[in-house]
Amino acid sequence: MSAEPKIRVGIGGWVYPPWRGVFYPPGLRQADELAHASRQVTAIEINGTFYGAQKPASFRRWYGETPENFVFSVKGPRFATHRSDLATAGPSIDRFFGSGVLELRDKLGPILWQFAARLPFDEGNVASFLELLPRNLDGREIRHVVEVRHRSFASAPFIELLRRHRVADALDAWAERFRGQVTQRDCFVYFINGAKVRAPAAAQAFLQRLT
Repeated sequence: MSAEPKIRVGIGGWVYPPWRGVFYPPGLRQADELAHASRQVTAIEINGTFYGAQKPASFRRWYGETPENFVFSVKGPRFATHRSDLATAGPSIDRFFGSGVLELRDKLGPILWQFAARLPFDEGNVASFLELLPRNLDGREIRHVVEVRHRSFASAPFIELLRRHRVADALDAWAERFRGQVTQRDCFVYFINGAKVRAPAAAQAFLQRLT
């Protein structure tokens, strides 16, 4: 990856049958869909990791099928985030990073941790979770993003907690985008909506506006 800050625009996942013949050319083999998608956008979120562990060979294959300077965001497992006592997530986090994620090498972007929609903000609980997140592994910086959905997270103590742990909030990237401010950090914008068939076109249109 380049050291210069970038605005990366992408999609969540790439295996969606409704995209075939729309985003994917007719007749394109399913095995070639990632190679095609990764040349239309600049980042893709791997969301299968939210539901279960992937194999190291899969991460290596995804690395090899995508172009240089491409980046994957990886969704952390729900087994770590969908629990009431976040301080107990350590073993799940360790298993996740031991599953082969680092095989993405320089294409590993931020790790997205999505909290359960029912989880309210509790400073001690959230702080305990953030303290479990590794900052460096095998000499590589690991970046983290949290996605919160309970309205109680809209508070100054939560923002201060993120700053203290150098963790981003998924909503911040959108706020920066709409305000048009220049950022000194990589910004990731993903189009993941209910009408998934439109997401690739929306991502491509946004990319064109950045050029």
